[in-house]
Amino acid sequence: MRGVQPVRPANRIEPYREPLPAIPAKRIEDERAVLEELSRLALDGDDVEIEEDRQFLRDALPRDILRKLRRSHWVIQQELDLHGMTSDEAALATDTFLAECVRLGVRCVRIIHGKGLRSKGKEPVLKHRIRKLLQRRDPVLAYVEPKAVDGGGGAVVVLLKG
Repeated sequence: MRGVQPVRPANRIEPYREPLPAIPAKRIEDERAVLEELSRLALDGDDVEIEEDRQFLRDALPRDILRKLRRSHWVIQQELDLHGMTSDEAALATDTFLAECVRLGVRCVRIIHGKGLRSKGKEPVLKHRIRKLLQRRDPVLAYVEPKAVDGGGGAVVVLLKG
């Protein structure tokens, strides 16, 4: 290190520049994602409603069916787990499962769709789609969200026609 001298400072002044405006990259990305989701929902034949749909009962049926279903009055005879499936795969699996249960004469089933914690945006995609699908199927008389021990918001207990 002998004989080393520091470099002399340059005889220059940096010109003043206006700082560039901040680009809200995250907001732009979020808005784009919302628009893509809305366009996907608009084109999808399954009109998903974002609302709390914890229970469903066909018209002209007594309300105590919901209470009995929630309190496990009927034994759960079959179960379907939809974890890891895409929305379309889950809808097909649910339709097939319901048809098979009706053919076998099964009255009470549990469908586990999950809570959607690992899905994009932490939104429960399967939950809304499956519950909408159940409302449209004729063999489904009622469904409720079970107690936390039986799956809570990640499952649905369904009563089928006998």
